[in-house]
Amino acid sequence: MIFSAPKLLPECLETIRQVDTIRTNLTYALRTPKRWLGLLRRNTFARNIRGSNSIEGYNVTDEDAIAAVESEEPLMDARSETWAALTGYRTAMTYVLQLSSDPHFQYGEGFIRSLHYMMLSYALPKHPGSWRPGPIYIRDEEKKEIVYEGPDVALVPSLMNELVDSLNSDDDTPAVVRASMGHLNLVMIHPFSDGNGRMARCLQTLILAREGILDPWFSSIEEYLGRYTKEYYSALGSVGGTTWQPANDALPWLRFCLAAHFNQATTLLKRTKELERVWDELDILIQQRSLPGRVINALSDATFGYKIRNATYRSAADINNFLASRDLKLLVDEGLLVPTGEKRGRIYEAAEVLKDIRRRTREPKPIYKPTLPQNL
Repeated sequence: MIFSAPKLLPECLETIRQVDTIRTNLTYALRTPKRWLGLLRRNTFARNIRGSNSIEGYNVTDEDAIAAVESEEPLMDARSETWAALTGYRTAMTYVLQLSSDPHFQYGEGFIRSLHYMMLSYALPKHPGSWRPGPIYIRDEEKKEIVYEGPDVALVPSLMNELVDSLNSDDDTPAVVRASMGHLNLVMIHPFSDGNGRMARCLQTLILAREGILDPWFSSIEEYLGRYTKEYYSALGSVGGTTWQPANDALPWLRFCLAAHFNQATTLLKRTKELERVWDELDILIQQRSLPGRVINALSDATFGYKIRNATYRSAADINNFLASRDLKLLVDEGLLVPTGEKRGRIYEAAEVLKDIRRRTREPKPIYKPTLPQNL
């Protein structure tokens, strides 16, 4: 027996409707070709990778998260465990996004184990790709106590088989509910020696991405979970308890996930509007100063507060190192970027002109909130 989806209260159904409406609006906003769509996808992917890994204590800057997405060298030590965890997760998530449109895909235990190997291949002592060999305990380091004990190791194969069957079942349960329950069950079964949280979040993204309504790059709520880690753990703990108890009511967890979907979808819609406005202003600025059109990639990132590196810019603009260096120097000479550091560590940040554009183009925060019977 695994956790079952709770009965959907009217308030939950209303929140699902609100989320669907926002996602439909987002899909419509992205339907026509947008020059900035590639940057939005890249930055969203980087935020999700960064958010999911930060939950496990692997913290990186926005710029290094983007470097991971672009398969570039980071400013941090590339040999560190944090970088290995980040790039392993990037590989797994990239695979998941590729599978989102595969008409022949089916969930299977082999697939889940392979996905785990992609994530944890840098840590062979943690048995990547294999079910855990023994008991597992989750410890709260602040409280110095065990807060959860996974089910007996002998139950793991049968529980995972039941989870796979539930994922392949064809019913009318809303995708956000199925994804939330897939996440809950995998993290509570805790089938692996390590990486269970990352696996559960990755699985949730795959279920959502395969829904096919929203661009798969924007299906994840991992950025939100990384921002509200304490609330995330609280929601899981309120349902999971301290031991394997699949008869528990999963409604508190579902409420949390619905709030996460609402807020993440709202954030993404806000970002699309801001990107549109920023690029409109940057287009005018580039024309006024007779700059190459491709520099809008660097100017856009800088306007949104990212530190620009030569490697990041040349990847976004699809140009060589020489041309990227020349462009960045030109932007410095024009007073649009401010350089700091030397050689490999050299970065460029927004000058006051770009900061003014950002202030003018900010979208006001939404004044409405999802209708939920409980505020988590």
